[in-house]
Amino acid sequence: MARKPRRMSASGYMHIIVRGVGKQILFEDNMDYRHFLDRLEQYSLETEVKICAYCLMENHVHLLAHGLLPSISLLMKKIGVSYSEYYNKRYDRVGHLFQDRYISEPVETERYLTTVFRYILQNPQKAGICSMADYPWSSYLSYRTPPGFMDLSVIKTLIGDWVQYEDFMNAVGKDECLEYDSERSDDWAITRLKECLNVPTGTVLRTYRKTERDAALVKLKECGLSVRQIERLTGINRNVIQRAGRSRKKSQERTSPQILTVI
Repeated sequence: MARKPRRMSASGYMHIIVRGVGKQILFEDNMDYRHFLDRLEQYSLETEVKICAYCLMENHVHLLAHGLLPSISLLMKKIGVSYSEYYNKRYDRVGHLFQDRYISEPVETERYLTTVFRYILQNPQKAGICSMADYPWSSYLSYRTPPGFMDLSVIKTLIGDWVQYEDFMNAVGKDECLEYDSERSDDWAITRLKECLNVPTGTVLRTYRKTERDAALVKLKECGLSVRQIERLTGINRNVIQRAGRSRKKSQERTSPQILTVI
């Protein structure tokens, strides 16, 4: 079966995950982590893809990247080939190192951009390894002065200075983002959304009146879409999605997330 083409947001922001095949460990020691980061910097500059956040875990990598889809694909291909050759030679192994091709999701809104950013950097802390600030293989400490292959200009306008950044990063939340073992992909969710509502795209729900919008959100949940998928595909605040269909309960209304513009 032919692979489905990747979806790309108009803003150019993508959340990317790569994993070791069969949960293969990708980084045995500090030298491996440094080698991967060196290649990430080298190929990001070569392909003109800007990295907004990264986190290297033992058997997988999270990236938040900004660029054209062909450039992002080329970046990931270069890293995959180069690091696999390095790792196989160093550890006297053969065969694939990474599990299938990398997976990705478009980042459509400002709210989801900051959600993905925090989610990536919180990985070590959520895994019980150490605090975000103490983990050496993420971009957490690069916020003040990002290296040349990174671009945090948009992130900083949304989050603020270092004090606001620390507050934001340490806020207790239920950030949910793309995961490799998701049973139902966003490609499935897009098809299901169109079938359930007979609409060309989920973003049209933001033009509906409140009662019509809430009814559509309830239907999407009944059709099997998760809250995070509905949020990504419609650009509607997850709190609004979660409240839709509940019995009357007054709570403060939050503004819908702003759509990211092309940078």
